[in-house]
Amino acid sequence: MRILLTNDDGIFAEGLWTLAGELKSVAQVTVVAPDREQSAVGTAVTLWQPLRLREVNPMVPEVETYVVEGTPSDSVILALDGLLKGKVDLVISGINHGLNLGDDVYISGTVAAALQGYLHGIPSLAISTARGNSHLAIGAKLAALIAQKIAQSSLDNLLLNINLPNLPLDKIGGIQLTRLATKSHINSVEEGFDGKRKYYWLVRQGDNEPSEIETDIWAIKQGNISITPLSSTLSHSSPPPLLDDLCSNLLQELKRG
Repeated sequence: MRILLTNDDGIFAEGLWTLAGELKSVAQVTVVAPDREQSAVGTAVTLWQPLRLREVNPMVPEVETYVVEGTPSDSVILALDGLLKGKVDLVISGINHGLNLGDDVYISGTVAAALQGYLHGIPSLAISTARGNSHLAIGAKLAALIAQKIAQSSLDNLLLNINLPNLPLDKIGGIQLTRLATKSHINSVEEGFDGKRKYYWLVRQGDNEPSEIETDIWAIKQGNISITPLSSTLSHSSPPPLLDDLCSNLLQELKRG
């Protein structure tokens, strides 16, 4: 199995390399990622200037690694249409430092990178954890389990947005197939003055309101892992029948691992 791995936190992000280290045990992994932080760039692609790419030394031994002076979407397009020869079986974007829930998926560079894989007809995963999460290994092991299940199944046209709570494995209640909540955490503007000019910050705020059941935000608040099938419009997609089987025993397998 061959996996393309990318992110929007940049080539040095801990989540990226935690994921690479785990996936290396089950697949051939190639990393193609932005050279810097690219959070909240959404589906942006670079059209009016050249893209530059260079091979770099990996932070996990024997993982072919390239850095791109561009966006997460640029990285996946460049990898799939120019750099990599032969079949890619799975695209994984993450592990992002910060949840991508509800309407926030529309501006997420993490989700946008996975979307590019999906648009190329490749099963794709976006994986995110709560900011400050010290349990990145759980997300990495979950990604490896899902990768193995996809390799053994006929799940082709698949785009999954996966979010993990900031909890140790024994405190996670379950893994739930969810739909997108219709709310965003970017809901406030703060005004300031730097001594010369007025400026504004777009602020992410916590969500303390009740959430509609079976949504991704609701699942995270319940201490569960959320898996949301998406479509090419980044809206919720009805899960294919095989996805229920894929997810049914994931938590038990994760805990055994």
